[in-house]
This record gives sequence, C-alpha cells and structure tokens, in this order.
Amino acid sequence: MHQDVVDLRAFYYRTKLGRSAQRALQEALTAIWPDTTGLTVAGFGFAVPVLRPFLGRSHRVLSLMPAQQGMMPWPTGAPNVTALVEETHWPIAAGSVDRLIVAHGLETCERPGELLDEVWRVLRHGGYATFIVPNRSGLWARRDATPFGNGRPYTFGQLEALLSRHRFQSTRHAAALYTPPSHSRFWLQTAGFWERIGRRYDPQVLAGALLVEATKHVHVRPPQEPARSVLPRPLDVLEGLTGTNPNPVPGHSRLRASAMVSFRPDLQGIGAPGSAIGVLPCSKPSAITAPILTNS
Repeated sequence: MHQDVVDLRAFYYRTKLGRSAQRALQEALTAIWPDTTGLTVAGFGFAVPVLRPFLGRSHRVLSLMPAQQGMMPWPTGAPNVTALVEETHWPIAAGSVDRLIVAHGLETCERPGELLDEVWRVLRHGGYATFIVPNRSGLWARRDATPFGNGRPYTFGQLEALLSRHRFQSTRHAAALYTPPSHSRFWLQTAGFWERIGRRYDPQVLAGALLVEATKHVHVRPPQEPARSVLPRPLDVLEGLTGTNPNPVPGHSRLRASAMVSFRPDLQGIGAPGSAIGVLPCSKPSAITAPILTNS
C-alpha cells in the first residue's frame, strides 16, 4: 500500500532526519549517474527528494506519482514537472526515458510485476533504472516512523531475482543511510561521517536503503536464413523394374524348378497363393534353410 504524499513530504522537507536522508540518497545516486547532460530523467513513486540534482543538468526531468499516493507540485518556484499517473499505466511513449528512479514505489506497490513491465516499456534500449528500496536487515526497515519502515524490504539477491524475472539485468549496487533512524543531534551532525565509513563495509548489514541499477535485457532473435526453393525430384524407387532381367552371377548355374523338393506342408500359407517356396535337400529333415525364389 502506497504512503500518503502528505506524510512523505512532511518527513523529507520538515524534519532534520528527512533532510539528512535526502542528502545521503542524493550523494549515492549522483555517484552512479554523475553526468546526465542531454538525457531524459524520470522518477516514479516519491522520487522528488533525489531528483533535485538532475534539474539543471538534464534535458528533461519528470516526476510520476501514483494515484494511490497522491501528487504534489514540484519543484517549488519553478514550472511543475510532476504528474498523477496510474500505478502500471504511464502516459509516456515507449523507449522515451534515459534514466529512471523508482523510490518509495516498488516496495509499496500491490502489483510489482506489472510495475516492472511498465518500467521496461518506457525505458529506452541502453537506458538505466535505479531502484531504491529498504534494506531487509537494516535499522530503517524496522522503524515505521520513516518511509523506509513501510512496504516490503528487500535484500540485494531478492531484488536482483525480481528484476531478472521481468527482463532486467542488474549492473551496479550502492547503498545509503548508514546512520540510525534517530532524531538525536549526535547522529544527525555526524551523518556524513557514518556514510563515508559505512561504504567501506558490507552494505547488506549496515545500510538502511539499497540502490540497484539495472538495464533492459533484450533478447535478440537470430537472423533467419532465406527460404530455399526445393524442386521436386522424381522418385527412383521403381527405377530399373522395367529393364531387362539381371544376368546370373558368373560360376553359378541357374536353379531350376526340377531341383526343388516338394513343398513343406508346414510352410503352406506363408507366401501368396501359387508362390514357389521350397527348401533345399538336406540330411536332416528338421533343418530348414532360407526360402529360395526360382526363376523359370
């Protein structure tokens, strides 16, 4: 379930903890995308706190807010770039976004699979999307007083598996919010120090937010060979049946009907009526040789 836009705005813009979290997320994201000159950058969910650094350097910036959350005009004192959209149907042409940020959108979405399909649709081939989600083992996911304490938290492996099932390939990992989610003056004043220290250690354990960059995985169909025109060939099964009789093998005389023994009663009915089937003479009557066709 999406959080209300009023609560999200109050946390990020009216509390010191929210402003500290905003700075930490911006630093982590600009480290991934240091230059977006001439690119179209969009955000879904409540991504406006991290979209601010891209306003002056990008060709276009868009903020898409789901109807279940609500919308607020942004940025303040400038032309509005936000729009209220359906969660899984965005009024954006396919392949028109170069960089996309999903913040407070995936973990609270009731249909994450359809949301990822829509992200895949609007992202251009060669573009990148960064998903910001709560860390399952972090402290921020355990406190519902912050936006990261709502929805489904993830690990890196869980998020990568979800993205892979929907035709995304993860390309980079990052993390942020290494300080505890506390309004204490000590933690707020030393937040920058803890962010620098936390990046040296395992973000899976200490970070409050995980960032995974992914790109579209497009399966290329192998080139099809041109169809070959096959001309029918005459069957040669009956070839030679109308020709002359074959000559006997040199050194062997032709078997005549007079050399045949009487028909065996137990072999009657095996061949067609009137067929000349017999056995060669032998010392033991029980020894049966192969039937021989005679040529009269």
